[in-house]
Amino acid sequence: MTRLKVGLAVVAVIVLTGGGYLWLRQSSLVAVRDVQISGITASDGDQVRVALEGAAKDMTTLHVREEILHEATAAYTSVGDLKVKADFPHTLHIQVVERTPVAALTRPGERRVPVTSNGTLLRGVAAERDLPSVKLKSDPSGSRVTDRKVLNALAVASAAPTPLRGRTEEVKVDKRGVIVDLEEGPELIFGDGKDADKKWAAAARVLAEVSAQGAVYLDLRIPGRVAAGGLAPIATPTPDPNLQPEPENSPTLNP
Repeated sequence: MTRLKVGLAVVAVIVLTGGGYLWLRQSSLVAVRDVQISGITASDGDQVRVALEGAAKDMTTLHVREEILHEATAAYTSVGDLKVKADFPHTLHIQVVERTPVAALTRPGERRVPVTSNGTLLRGVAAERDLPSVKLKSDPSGSRVTDRKVLNALAVASAAPTPLRGRTEEVKVDKRGVIVDLEEGPELIFGDGKDADKKWAAAARVLAEVSAQGAVYLDLRIPGRVAAGGLAPIATPTPDPNLQPEPENSPTLNP
């Protein structure tokens, strides 16, 4: 009989003994020794890992206190939730569900702060370069954005399809509402954050059309009726001196 089988037999005897389970669930026989953590990608990941490992190794696989794990990571804004599974006798699996930033708030001369679609500020987390910027005049107080105009901008940023998300440099707000600045593309006028996904789809459809090339802006405030403005004038070709004039009775195309 292997040592593991002997150990399991001893555990079974203890559990079957009156009150044995209460003793066993706190026993070193089932102490957490191996903490397997997944899902960490944010810049504060090393600190999150250390915090979770330290808290987990004070537990057993028969007495996992998830509230302690949540308390251990409360200071790290990248952590949105934890999924915990005990693997008897000594392993604890922890999946970190991170908050997903959709943009980075910026102020002149200050570092960019990642922010989620619902306005949660991920302070202490480095903003990825591909996150579009949302410029602010003043730093939000507290842990969340409450300004309705900025929340509209975040709703637009979060709905961006992957091909256009990578080209989105800045999301801003002016008297026309939410405006998106595209890299090598026209300005996109969204108005408010309502139906942002439909407005993005309309933008993608129009941008794929040859006739939209050279547009300075696309007005998406009515997704079913996109207005393209500031189209560059079409150059007039130089007449070919060798070209013969067409007969006067030749048909013409309707405008």
